[in-house]
Amino acid sequence: MNQEKIGAFLKHLRKEKGLTQEQLAEKFYVSSRTVSRWETGSNLPDLSMLIDLADFYEVDIREMIDGERKSETMDQETKDTIKKVGEYVEEKSKKLKNKLINLAGSAAIFLLICIRLFQEETKGALYGIVPEAICGHIMTVAMGLCIAATALLYMHIFGLFDKIYRWKMQRRKAKEEE
Repeated sequence: MNQEKIGAFLKHLRKEKGLTQEQLAEKFYVSSRTVSRWETGSNLPDLSMLIDLADFYEVDIREMIDGERKSETMDQETKDTIKKVGEYVEEKSKKLKNKLINLAGSAAIFLLICIRLFQEETKGALYGIVPEAICGHIMTVAMGLCIAATALLYMHIFGLFDKIYRWKMQRRKAKEEE
């Protein structure tokens, strides 16, 4: 799949309709920057948005994915199947995001409890009872967990897991071709 080719095709279709990036963005409730990223190929619309764009431009979803016009049109059954796949992918993404939010929230609560119990500056309830070195280690672990959970959440939000996966697949293909 050639993202730049798809982006150029999306740009061509938009211009055929006589729309600006801002007008298209408004129609699909996204930012004009998002439309620009689609058209440069630096980012692609998710599957459900791609289906909506195909309907809007009256082209086959396969044409969108190939980045060029074909002669046949997509039947309703194919559209429904692809839409269901897109919904499935979005649902999995939402579930992962919720898990990561819960992880980050739990880590933050754990950090606050540790601060209350072990940190010297807040006159923690157990500071002085538990050896100072252990208090320091517990605080380090709590802060590390909080930072790691937050980093994982942002990696998911910004799509870094998908980019890493694509990078790994490209490397695997390159090794197989050698």
